[in-house]
Amino acid sequence: MVLASIVQFLADIAVTQTADVAAQAAPAADELTFWNMAVKGGWIMIFLALFSIVAVYIIVERAFAITKAAKEDVNFMNEVKNFVAQGKIEEAHIRCQGTDSPVARMIDKGISRIGKPLADVREAIENVGKLEVANLEKGLPMLATISSVGPMIGFLGTVLGMITAFYDMANAGGNFSIAMLSNGIYTAMVTTVAGLIVGVIAMLGYNILVAEIGKVVNKLELRTTEFMDLLNEPVA
Repeated sequence: MVLASIVQFLADIAVTQTADVAAQAAPAADELTFWNMAVKGGWIMIFLALFSIVAVYIIVERAFAITKAAKEDVNFMNEVKNFVAQGKIEEAHIRCQGTDSPVARMIDKGISRIGKPLADVREAIENVGKLEVANLEKGLPMLATISSVGPMIGFLGTVLGMITAFYDMANAGGNFSIAMLSNGIYTAMVTTVAGLIVGVIAMLGYNILVAEIGKVVNKLELRTTEFMDLLNEPVA
């Protein structure tokens, strides 16, 4: 029994030492980090990084601009209506010019056309409204482009990665190994994921901004209708 225990003890030590030697001999695997993946993606990742920076900038900058345009003084329209109803056109002008909002600029243009045919007044207001909406939509075409081009750039990286993998296989001859194939596939998958992430961010941002601009447009149309109704009211 004692001899058997000693033999078992020595066998356990040998197994432990063998495992330690194997662990030391095995190369340490690279940690899967964002930086390692970005480097592995190659030069394609430079374009995707630039696209992502531009997309995030447009989303944040336009979000602030649209939020500012959506804000409205609750007393603005009532004060303008009172000034116009009392014939105080100059005071109405001053009130509009003192308010930095698309609604104020539209109404101010309408006030400047008072006395002309109502169709001309409405057209003048709508022209200003179109300019205001165009200002809110700055950068959105670029964002839409990034949402479609980003994934395509990622797929380009995928194709290049697979070409690299098969090229290495063709030149390896009889020394082919799985590592050669996995290297190209790794690059291909990294660029694909990066391209899809850029595309998803840009597309979500674009759709959200378009929806918010639609709300602002509805508000502009509502205020235009209110002002035109005021001009259509019969003089007492």
